[in-house]
Amino acid sequence: MKEEITGKIHSIETCGTVDGPGIRFVVFTQGCPMRCLYCHNPDTWQIYSGKSNSIIPCKEMTSTQILKQYDEVKEFCKGGITVTGGEPLVQTEFITELFKKAYEKDIHTALDTSGVLYNEINKSKINELLKYTSLVLLDIKHINNEEHKKLTGHSNKNILAFAKYLSAIGKPVWIRHVVVPKITYNEEYLYELGQFLRELKNIKALDVLPYHNMAISKYRELGIDYKLEQTESLTKEEAITARTIILKGLKGIK
Repeated sequence: MKEEITGKIHSIETCGTVDGPGIRFVVFTQGCPMRCLYCHNPDTWQIYSGKSNSIIPCKEMTSTQILKQYDEVKEFCKGGITVTGGEPLVQTEFITELFKKAYEKDIHTALDTSGVLYNEINKSKINELLKYTSLVLLDIKHINNEEHKKLTGHSNKNILAFAKYLSAIGKPVWIRHVVVPKITYNEEYLYELGQFLRELKNIKALDVLPYHNMAISKYRELGIDYKLEQTESLTKEEAITARTIILKGLKGIK
């Protein structure tokens, strides 16, 4: 009998309401190649297990163990299972095994990813994962490539290519975009993002997420410099304005 793959799990949240449709069982995986300046889970960056410098040391779990936990609360988490991170595509094979088993149980599956690891080398593995993925929550960090590098340490080319690929295969997508004062809260960039989204035919929702600095204490505890410490949180009104600009670009309104 084939041995189960073990995944490195940062934490599990039951009754999540912001990571996909309905009330969901949310699995946070360990490991991420990006270093987003506003990341609120810096303790998920490295892959490790046991005691470490993490606030919450990650656990090694099989898909069977995760689904057993889900079964214990499924009456409350009827929306399904969301896997987020970190970056789930760091552990593509493990997530594929988990989603395949969930698919066989008719459980809705959502993948919250930046898509940064999508490329021709990984395409076949990601395709296998997408077979069992009901919905992709795609995080587009910045539409401008050079600004994206400053914000995350990586190019956005794989991310935008992944967005186009998901559209080509008709995979339902929720677009997520964090709006940060002086970084992404910029009319030109927001409109340009909307123009890019206009090319996609599979968008089911647009989540504009206002930046907040509530992770500062976590960075201090981890001994990591938080470079946006002086950046104020985005207001609700500014978030509404940002969303309006994106939608204008999406609709081709000047």
